[in-house]
Amino acid sequence: MTKTINLRQARKQRNRATRRAQGDANAARFGEAKPVTELRRDETARQDRLHAAHRLDQDSGQGDD
Repeated sequence: MTKTINLRQARKQRNRATRRAQGDANAARFGEAKPVTELRRDETARQDRLHAAHRLDQDSGQGDD
């Protein structure tokens, strides 16, 4: 025989799981220590500077027409 499902309880359980997943994502995003956050920010800025330093100008190689 099939098991009956209480739809109210199933809905609440689904909502709890969604909120828990959102909370875990927030904890991962905002829950790290300030030195770790600053280190990550500084490393990202350094990588952006290195990437920008190796870019070629759009005007290079065109010559003066």
